[in-house]
Amino acid sequence: MKVATRAQIPGFEVMSIVDKVTAMRAEGQDVISLCVGEPGGGAPHAVNELAARLHAEQSEFGYTPTRGLTSTRLALAGHYQHRYGLRPQLENIVMTTGSSGAFQLAFLAAFDAGDVVALARPGYPAYANILSALGLKVIDLPTGAAERYQPTIELLEAARTAHGRLDGLVIASPNNPTGTMLSEAELETLASWCHTNGVRLISDEIYHGIEFDPTRASMTALKYSSSAIVVSSFSKYWGMTGWRLGWLLLPDDLVDAVDALASSLALCAPAPAQQAVLAAFEESSYAEAKARVAEFARTRALVLDSVEQLGLSEVAPADGAFYLYGRLNDRVLARFDSAHGFCTQLLGEAQVALTPGGDFDPFTGEQYIRLSFAAGYGQVQRAIGRVQEFLSRHLG
Repeated sequence: MKVATRAQIPGFEVMSIVDKVTAMRAEGQDVISLCVGEPGGGAPHAVNELAARLHAEQSEFGYTPTRGLTSTRLALAGHYQHRYGLRPQLENIVMTTGSSGAFQLAFLAAFDAGDVVALARPGYPAYANILSALGLKVIDLPTGAAERYQPTIELLEAARTAHGRLDGLVIASPNNPTGTMLSEAELETLASWCHTNGVRLISDEIYHGIEFDPTRASMTALKYSSSAIVVSSFSKYWGMTGWRLGWLLLPDDLVDAVDALASSLALCAPAPAQQAVLAAFEESSYAEAKARVAEFARTRALVLDSVEQLGLSEVAPADGAFYLYGRLNDRVLARFDSAHGFCTQLLGEAQVALTPGGDFDPFTGEQYIRLSFAAGYGQVQRAIGRVQEFLSRHLG
C-alpha cells in the first residue's frame, strides 16, 4: 500500500536515544540523560495543587472553545503585560496542544505548498520536518560563530537572491540547540525587514525567561511587527513539558484561518491543563521558575568550565535556554569518526546520553554535540566525570 511522501522525513534522533535510555534503565543501568530539553522538577507546586483540587472536585473537563478558555487567555495577556509591557488582544491568543501544535497551525495558516521558508542552521529539526511534510521548500541559512548562530539580513538577502523568493522565516531566541539569543536591535531589524519584504516571521519564544546574558534579555517579536506570529508554551520556563499546553499570538489576518483549522485538527487544547495553568501566573510559581533559572545558571557555569573535559574545542555562547552546543575536538573526531559514533559509544560504555549534532545541522552537525544541562547540577557533574574517564580511557 502507498505511504505518503510527506511521511518520509528524517526522525528526530534524540527520541531514539530516549528509547535506548529507557530500555537501559529498565535493565537496571544507571544512565545519566543529558539528551533532552526537559527541566527537572516538573510544574510549579501551585499548578499541581490546583490540578489535584480540580480533579478531586470532579470539575468539568469537556471541550473548551477552540481558541481556549477565556480565563486562561486573559491570564496569559496579563503575563505579557507584566513581562513585556504589552497586552495582546484576547482574540489574537490561541491555546494549543504544546508549541508543536502551535507550529502546525501557524505553518498551515501562513503558507501554501511550494512556499519557501528560511531556517537558521543549526536549529530545531521539527521546524524543517513539519514544513517539509506540508510540502514547503525549506532553505537552510548556514550560520556559525561569526553570526552567533542566528540569521542575519545578509543571509536572508542571499537566500532570496539564490531562490528567487522568500515567504517565511522561523527564528528562535534563545535558540535550540545553541542557546544563543538575538539582541533587541537584531530582533527589531529582522522583524522590520520581514514585514517590509512580505516575509512572514514566526518567532519561537518557548525558552523566554531562561536567559543568562543580562545584555540580551528576551524580547517578543510582538513588539516589533504587526505581521509576526509568536509561538510559545509552558514546557520550559514553567517545567510543564508533559502537560502539552502552548499558545499562539496571531496577527489579525490569521486569526480566522487558525480558528477554522484548529477546530478541525484538535478541537481545543487540553482542558485540564488550561484550568490548572492559571496557577502558573501566581507569585509563588514565578518564584519557583526564577529559582529554577538560577539553578540552570549555576549548572551552565559548571559546563562552561568543563569544555575541555567534555572533549570540545569550541562552543556556542549559550546566552539562554539550557543547552551547550559544541564541536568535538580533532582527537575525539579522529578516534570516533563522528558525533554519532562518539555519542553511541559513550552511552554504551559510560551510560551518559548526549545528542549528536546531525539532528540540528545537516551541514557540519556530525562534528558537534548538544548537551542539555536541564537535568540539574548534580546529574551534570556526575556525567562530566564519566565523560572525562571515558575519554581518558580511549585517548590516553
